[in-house]
Amino acid sequence: MFKQEKQIKRVVIKIGSSSLTSMHGEISRRKLENLADQIVALKDAGYETAVVSSGAVAAGYRKLGCIERPTSLPEKQAAASIGQGLLMESYSELFLSHGYVASQILITRSDFSDEKRFENMQNTMNVLLERGIIPIINENDTVTVDRLRFGDNDTLAAKVAGLIDADLLIILSDIDGLYDSNPNDNPDAKLLERVTCITPEIEAAAGGSGSAVGTGGMKSKIEAVEIAMAAGIDSFLGKAGCENILMDAVAGNARGTYFEQDPDVENLDNKKQWIAFHSGPEGNVIISAQGKAAIIDENQNLYRSDIIEVSGEFCPDAVVRIFDETGVELGLGRINYSNEQLREDVLETEAKAAIEQETFVCSLDFKLPAFG
Repeated sequence: MFKQEKQIKRVVIKIGSSSLTSMHGEISRRKLENLADQIVALKDAGYETAVVSSGAVAAGYRKLGCIERPTSLPEKQAAASIGQGLLMESYSELFLSHGYVASQILITRSDFSDEKRFENMQNTMNVLLERGIIPIINENDTVTVDRLRFGDNDTLAAKVAGLIDADLLIILSDIDGLYDSNPNDNPDAKLLERVTCITPEIEAAAGGSGSAVGTGGMKSKIEAVEIAMAAGIDSFLGKAGCENILMDAVAGNARGTYFEQDPDVENLDNKKQWIAFHSGPEGNVIISAQGKAAIIDENQNLYRSDIIEVSGEFCPDAVVRIFDETGVELGLGRINYSNEQLREDVLETEAKAAIEQETFVCSLDFKLPAFG
């Protein structure tokens, strides 16, 4: 089995809906107690642990009077408002019985896209973890609309792992790892125990949807792992029902798939993580071939003369997408001027000359992987 080489102190655990609920869609006390006991064992061993927990809708929809899991957004949000309280009550009770305090953190995608709120979340979680508290994190489903959703808690867990500089992301589900093909269709499918790069072949193997009570499938888990790997965080994917899965995952000898970042790949710092994964670009900038060579090959900044066209409405210091003349996206960067200041048709000759001679207009803070 794969052995962890780097020291692990801070762990984020993502628990899927199927790992917490019974076949009837309600919280399974047995499953919850088992996972809580394992988390307590990690805490007793000295690990700082945060939990991203699914299951709010699954736990609450029967209390709402629904026979089956609801499909409409209002019913899902109403079920989540019930289920979230039930989940938190159960977690708090179980952890308190072992002498640990749990806290609740409900997040929306806009909390990540706003840089100040991002910093506030980071500071809050760091204080909680340093004081020995166990944060229980979930998306605020009650108020979140589809276009502002993370998509699933796999993505949320990866973003939380980057937010708090975790050493390991553990994704627990009803599957025991990534296979080279669908094990339900191919009895000879092979479990991939160690992955160091998300290749097109890996992405192709990650097909299928989630369970009846969840939202994420293997594809979303691979996308989450990519986010974690970009931040230099190793990940593990395994089955929640396996005995001692959490402690074994940290020790590096659990059954499942370990995703380890290539040590030769540069990790993103917190600033670049925010720009790459959370910022929500507000506009587009098309640059010349000369500008592309400057930022890609020479790691220089962009000047006004490098910019061919801008679109969208943005203010100075906004994050924008940067494209070459053929429409290929190169990456993201902060821009020093608004869209109005950069538009050719509103710039007077004198103002344009001043901008071109002044400081750089934009930097490429995050290159897409294809451009190194």
